[in-house]
Amino acid sequence: MNNHELSQRDLAVLWHPCTQMKDHENYPIIPIKKGQGVWLEDFDGNRYLDAISSWWVNLFGHANPAINAALKNQLDTLEQVIFAGFTHESAIKLAEKLVEITPPGLNRCFYADNGSAAVEVALKMSFHYWRNLGQTQKTKFITLENSYHGETLGALAVGNVALYKDIYAPLLMDVITVPSPDCYHSEPGESWADYSTRRFALMEQTLAQHADSVCAVIIEPLVQCAGNMRMYDAVYLKLLREACDKYALHLIADEIAVGFGRTGTLFACEQAAVTPDFMCLSKGLTGGYLALSAVLTTDNIYQAFYDDYTKLTAFLHSHSYTGNALACRAGLATINIFQQQKIIEKNRQLAKTMGGVAARFHEHPHVAEVRQTGMILAIELVKNKQTREPYPWQERRGLKVYRYALSKGVLLRPLGDVIYFMPPYVISEAELELLAAVAWQGIQHAVRD
Repeated sequence: MNNHELSQRDLAVLWHPCTQMKDHENYPIIPIKKGQGVWLEDFDGNRYLDAISSWWVNLFGHANPAINAALKNQLDTLEQVIFAGFTHESAIKLAEKLVEITPPGLNRCFYADNGSAAVEVALKMSFHYWRNLGQTQKTKFITLENSYHGETLGALAVGNVALYKDIYAPLLMDVITVPSPDCYHSEPGESWADYSTRRFALMEQTLAQHADSVCAVIIEPLVQCAGNMRMYDAVYLKLLREACDKYALHLIADEIAVGFGRTGTLFACEQAAVTPDFMCLSKGLTGGYLALSAVLTTDNIYQAFYDDYTKLTAFLHSHSYTGNALACRAGLATINIFQQQKIIEKNRQLAKTMGGVAARFHEHPHVAEVRQTGMILAIELVKNKQTREPYPWQERRGLKVYRYALSKGVLLRPLGDVIYFMPPYVISEAELELLAAVAWQGIQHAVRD
């Protein structure tokens, strides 16, 4: 068995996500045989440093011994059971842990099976909550420009990345979109906090005008990940929480990508000391092992659905694999690693190291900005550093970085022309230095005219 044979078999039957399949006429699919720590290995023996945590899910390395052991133990007792009318120990323990570690007041946990599904749950719960309270005029959602919340139709509707959304516009509900606090657009010398505060005025105006018809505001706290890793200050979250209380609507925090230590705290909302009405979690929840998501919410929202069956107030949303036992056990093992190994403290030092190895990118003639929030670092390529004129997207400069990096044993999958580092937390200093060196060489290769 080798790479070529498997890639040909793959292309005969499979359709891959977020991919123009015709690209693979020139860029072969890479079959992976095994993973260990931050490294992946293909069937020809080539190794790749997984610098993007396999789409932001893998926190503690591939084939992590602690998570492996937990799954093997769970597999011998229970793999799956219907979660309507039944429960199991791993689901209960994980929910207890999530209530314990998330911001105070999030005391109820609803499981789903992926991030988009979690967003759908939060949107429907918010709408349904107001319906149960008789406020049927509340039917709208407010979202941020450049946001991304998933690919199902509800999640897609409240996102704002044109590449994913525009083609499906006729199928989507109308939402209210507010300009982003994305600090890439701040004035020279203006702090992130000052810019994010200034941009909040636009949200305040929108809330004042539309609050009576709005169920909730949905945001990605601190980092708009699929929106080119654009970042903003925590003061925006604080102001938004206060405004949502003032205007009597919900705050949905989509922490699917930024939760579980990515931003320097366990959850990004902690940096503003706020509790959202809904917190959506997935990706790192199981350490990158299995599909699972959770929506954490308050007792107040839970009680709005709690009544006699004949009142028809129950939340009937369901997934066949809700609370899957194997996924819940992986989630428990992941949280145990955080708590037993003081991962957040270690990550702060790791983030400093990552910023250090990327320092020279600030001076690169085709880098407009190097930005970092915790364990997420982004390098934005542009045609002109002074004016920030981007390269024409059709030139696919970021793809050139990706292809070069693969040839040097590093998996760097860019967002357009934004190269980012989002590695597993077990990466070493030497591996970070390798990552930065290959990224630099890849950019040098990509910006040649």
